[in-house]
Amino acid sequence: MPRAVRRTVRSSGGAPGRLPRAGGERELSTLTDLDLPLDGLLRRAARRDPDGVAVRTGGRAVGFAELDTQADRIAAYLRETTRGRSGVRVGVANVLDPAFAAAYYGTVRSGATVVLVNPLIGEDGLHHVFARSDTEIALVPSATAELLVKLRPSLPRLHTILVTDAPDGVVPADAVPLEAALQWTPSQPVAGPADPGAIACVQFTTGTTGRPKGVLLTHRNLVANAQQVALAHRLTGTSVALNHLPLFHVMHLNSAMYAGACQVLCTDPDPIASLAEAAAARATHYYGLPARLHALAADERLASAVSPGPQLTAVLSGGSALRPDAARTLCARLGVPVIQGYGMAELSPLTHCQQPDRYRTGTVGPVVPGTECRLVDLATGRPAEPGATGEVQVRGPQLMAGYLGDEHTPRIDADGWFATGDVGRLDEDGALRLVDRLADVFKYDNEIVSPSRIERVLAEDPRVADCVVADWPDAEHGALVWAGIVLADDAEAYAGPHALSGRHPGTGVLDVLDSITTRANERLAHFERIRLAEAVETVPRTPTGKPQRRLLRAQLKVQAAA
Repeated sequence: MPRAVRRTVRSSGGAPGRLPRAGGERELSTLTDLDLPLDGLLRRAARRDPDGVAVRTGGRAVGFAELDTQADRIAAYLRETTRGRSGVRVGVANVLDPAFAAAYYGTVRSGATVVLVNPLIGEDGLHHVFARSDTEIALVPSATAELLVKLRPSLPRLHTILVTDAPDGVVPADAVPLEAALQWTPSQPVAGPADPGAIACVQFTTGTTGRPKGVLLTHRNLVANAQQVALAHRLTGTSVALNHLPLFHVMHLNSAMYAGACQVLCTDPDPIASLAEAAAARATHYYGLPARLHALAADERLASAVSPGPQLTAVLSGGSALRPDAARTLCARLGVPVIQGYGMAELSPLTHCQQPDRYRTGTVGPVVPGTECRLVDLATGRPAEPGATGEVQVRGPQLMAGYLGDEHTPRIDADGWFATGDVGRLDEDGALRLVDRLADVFKYDNEIVSPSRIERVLAEDPRVADCVVADWPDAEHGALVWAGIVLADDAEAYAGPHALSGRHPGTGVLDVLDSITTRANERLAHFERIRLAEAVETVPRTPTGKPQRRLLRAQLKVQAAA
C-alpha cells in the first residue's frame, strides 16, 4: 500500500514506574509491561495495594487482594473441570458486577480463553456466539443461564453452566452457582500463561454490517491497550472511575486495574441518580454511553441535580457519536470537559481520545500512545491529501491477531495497517474527525453522501428528538436521501404521532416534516438534501447506540420496490 499522510505518537518522557501525562505525542517505547499476562494486571495490583478497593457496587466493596484470590479459585476450578486441556473457551457474561472481574481474570489465569458474552443479545445471538466459538463452559447470570439450558441440545460442546448471581444457591436446572468455584481452594497461586502472544479473549463485534465476527485478542493486545487507556484518560492509583454503563466493558476494567484505580459500578439507569452516586463516591472519572448522556443532558432535573464535586476531572463517552449540543450542555452544567474516544473491538478497543486540557467538539482526539493513524483516498486507496477525507487506517500493539475461523477477508496489510471501514479527516494537530462508516455512505449522482453529517444537522432542530438517515434506492440518481425523524414532544402535541408502519400521517405531521427538512436542506449541499422524510416512533439502535442501518436499508428497499 502506498505511503500516506499519518500522525505518529512520540514520547515526552515520564518518571519510571509512574503514569506520565498523556498529552498526545509519545513513542511506543513509552509502553511497558507488554510481556505481562492479562491476569498479571490483577496480580500486580493485589501485591501493590492488597487492601485497596478494586470494585465497589451498592454497599459492597471488593479489594484487590480479595479479587485476586477469587480469580485464583476460579482458575483452579476451571483447570480441574477441563482436566488442564489447552484451547478451552469459556463464555463469561460482562455483567456490571464484581463477579465479572473475578471470572474474567480467573479464566485467562487458568489458561482458557475468555469468550465475552453480552447478556442482552437474546437467544439467537447467544446461540451464534456459543456455537461459533465452540464454548464449553459458561459463567453467566440466571436469565442467560435459563436461555443456555434451553439451547443446550444444539450446543453439544457446552457442558458446564455456572450462575454468577445466585448467592443463595438457587439456579436453573442443570446449572451450578458460581460459589462452587469460589469455594475451591488451590494448593498454591495459579500461574497464568507465559506467552503474551497467546489468545486471551474472543470479543464479538456488534454486527452492524453483518453477522457478528469473533475478534481474537492476545494478552499483549489487551495489556497494551490497558496502559494506553490509562495514559489517555489519566488514570492513577488515586482515581475513582464511575461506570454508568449497562455492561462491564473490559477497556474500563483493564485500564483501571493497570493504574490501580477504584471502579464504582452504578447499576441505576437513572442519569440523575448516577450524578448523586458520583458525588458520594468522589469520582474523578465518569464513564457513560452517548444514549445515556443524551438523556442526562435533556433531563429537566439536571439544573438542580447534585454536583459530582470538584474532584471530577472529565466525563468520558464512547461507543458511538455524542451530539455536540449534549456535550456542550453537560460541560457547562458539570464544569468539566466532556470528551470522546474512538476505537473498535479489533483494536482492543481504543485508538484515539480527546485530551481534557485541549479538546474540541466534533473530534475524537489524537492517537493514544503507541498508535499510528493514516488516511487513504476512498476511490483510489492512495494517500489522502492533507485535510482531505479518507478511510481511517491504524496500527499499533493493540491490533487483533485476526478473526475467529479466519474466514473473513483480512483487513490488515503487509505493513500492519488495519482498514477500519470508517471515514474521517485529520486536523492539523492530528485530531481525528469522523465522518461516517464506509459501509454507511452512499452516492447521489456520484457524490458521496454521509448519513451522519445529515443526522447532525437534523438533530440541531429542537423539534427533532432523534433521527436516522439512509439511502432510498433510485434508478436515476443511484440513491435519494431518506430521513426517519422522531418528533419531539411539543411537535407530537401539535401534529400527532406517526410510525413507519404503513399508517398514513395527518396533514399536521407533513407540515412539521416539511418545515424540518426545509430548514435542514438550507444548510446542506445539493446532493445531501433530504428528498424523503417520514415520522417514526423510534430509531432502531444497537445496545451501544449505533443506528441499525443494515436493517433499515432492507426495509427501505422493500418499500421502494413496492
